Amino acid sequence: MYGALEAGGTKMVCAIGDENGRILEQVSIPTLKPENTMDKIIDYFKDKDIKALGVGCFGPIDPDKKSKTYGYITSTPKDGWRDYNIVGVLKEALNVPIGFETDVNGSLLGEITYGDSKGLKNAVYITIGTGVGAGIISEGNFIHGIMHPETGHMPMVPHIRDKYAGKCPFHKNCLEGMAAGPAIEERWGKSAKELADNDEVWEIEAYYIAQAITNLILTLMPQKIILGGGVMHQMQLFPLIRKKVTDNLNGYIKAKELEDMDSYIVPASLNDDQGIMGCIKLAIDAVS
Repeated sequence: MYGALEAGGTKMVCAIGDENGRILEQVSIPTLKPENTMDKIIDYFKDKDIKALGVGCFGPIDPDKKSKTYGYITSTPKDGWRDYNIVGVLKEALNVPIGFETDVNGSLLGEITYGDSKGLKNAVYITIGTGVGAGIISEGNFIHGIMHPETGHMPMVPHIRDKYAGKCPFHKNCLEGMAAGPAIEERWGKSAKELADNDEVWEIEAYYIAQAITNLILTLMPQKIILGGGVMHQMQLFPLIRKKVTDNLNGYIKAKELEDMDSYIVPASLNDDQGIMGCIKLAIDAVS
């Protein structure tokens, strides 16, 4: 049995899975301060006889095993979690190998291991929900530099009809500041679900997402772009995004993958379990 922890800013999903990525059981624990949350997580796993634990974590995190702060959640604004040694606390309590990655890299790992993108060596997974982030794999390896990429904070050129200043407290009009769920709600005064029939909302939303995808294609040349997160449950976004990306590229890149945008820019395929399934794979890899 393998343990999986999808550590999110709103909830912590704990699960047990097998070597095939099958989820055998799972529970959800609200993300409060560490002293109110970690004991519950440890209590869940401590009697499960797990071989290893995979953690896909909200961030920013330090994924560099050579760093003195490896396994830490670093500069998060989440109350109580800044500079928190989440891997160290779990390892001391559970005494098992731990695989540690960003939550979005965990979701990407789930998709390329168990989902419709199985076997791809170059892919991008973008989550658009409460925040925006991207998991990136290149030639079979997650991209890490001085830290993990923070794609959600790439600057955006504002839509000509969009007068919204942006929600991000650091950058205002970055991708997250313009396209995450809280930005949609603040801009329009309603949640994304309540705005499903408002064409202008999704025209502007697709504009920002397509701008980011165009940048990622030109920079990384992935074999596929996978879109997940709560905002992407608005399926009307997909044809809008695909057309805008095609228009943005304007025929510059000649590749067979880009000739079929329906198969190139795709929704997540694992019924919102891609994150926890990726964490199971992180656990498997931690002992392999």
